[in-house]
Amino acid sequence: MFADSNRWYFMAVFLLLGFFIYILSPILTPFAVSALLAYLFDPFADKLESWKLSRTLSVVIVFLLMTLLLFIILLFLIPTLEYQISNLITNLPNYFQWLSDHVTPWLREKFGLQTDVFNMTEVTALLKNHWNEAGGMAKTVIASLSKSSLVVVNWMMNIVLVPVITFYLLRDWDILTARVGELIPRPVYPTINKLVTESNSVMSAFLRGQFSVMLALGIIYTIGLMIIGLDLSLLIGMGAGIVSFIPYLGAITGMIVGVIAAIVQFGELPYVIYVLIVFGIGQLLEGMVLTPWLVGDRIGLHPVAVIFSVLAGGQLFGFVGILLGLPIAALIMVLLRFAHHNYKLSKAYGDEDDILLSTKNKPKKKKEEPESE
Repeated sequence: MFADSNRWYFMAVFLLLGFFIYILSPILTPFAVSALLAYLFDPFADKLESWKLSRTLSVVIVFLLMTLLLFIILLFLIPTLEYQISNLITNLPNYFQWLSDHVTPWLREKFGLQTDVFNMTEVTALLKNHWNEAGGMAKTVIASLSKSSLVVVNWMMNIVLVPVITFYLLRDWDILTARVGELIPRPVYPTINKLVTESNSVMSAFLRGQFSVMLALGIIYTIGLMIIGLDLSLLIGMGAGIVSFIPYLGAITGMIVGVIAAIVQFGELPYVIYVLIVFGIGQLLEGMVLTPWLVGDRIGLHPVAVIFSVLAGGQLFGFVGILLGLPIAALIMVLLRFAHHNYKLSKAYGDEDDILLSTKNKPKKKKEEPESE
């Protein structure tokens, strides 16, 4: 009876939590971002605290390092990205021309396409045909934004709130988690604590470990392409690193785009081989060094589950859902694993000995004797 009441209690709590997240999702963005940052940087604050520093001083140091890192990113990466994006836009006709000269004939031969898919003239004509409609929509959106200053105020409030909320959450993270643990009923506390520990292991492995792998791959790809002399090195390298949370997709995407960029820029085969070598080295380092060192085998989240959780979270709860999609997916995966383990230990599942025993005890069907004439 107690177990049934607990089951309904936790179900009601989860339903209410989901309902409130859905209702309050428009204002939860700064809190979700701050909670994610506090979760990611809490181990660093704990490490500094273990060196006999106070919690507040540890959080201040971590917060200053976060601010310095953000400043470096804004100072160095954004101007470079801006230059490379403008360079990409300038050379876009050359890319379309190469695709039109080399890829379109192959598509026409293999699939019978009767149009030039990458013809810049057709693309320009298409944009011109829809320019008035797109321009009207843009004017409407801009007009609505200019009339409503609440949107600008909302963004400014989020920019101000995120560091403030992050600081307080990071300072009181251990206290908050301990208070939440005190609310769990004692009879089920060992089971809940085990599930939470496993969920934390999965989430930390993905959020901290996989993000570190993505960043490291982005840096490796970028440096390699910069050594080659590719103009779009940062754009292609960091883009491939970001997409690499799906195995092989980042490397394949970066390799295809890098090869096209190298052909258009240099027009020589050795540079294509150099691009392939850069991404090949990145894949070797990811499989042999980065993933075993930074992630290990703790994730257990299938790439399809990662994609689905992000898309489903965004569809249900917007940007907040995108942030909460992976933690919820990790929790669901741990719960499913726990349910699967208990099911295999239950009497409903049985075991091989039970199946053999039931087969042996099953009465054999008597052979029908032929009728005597």
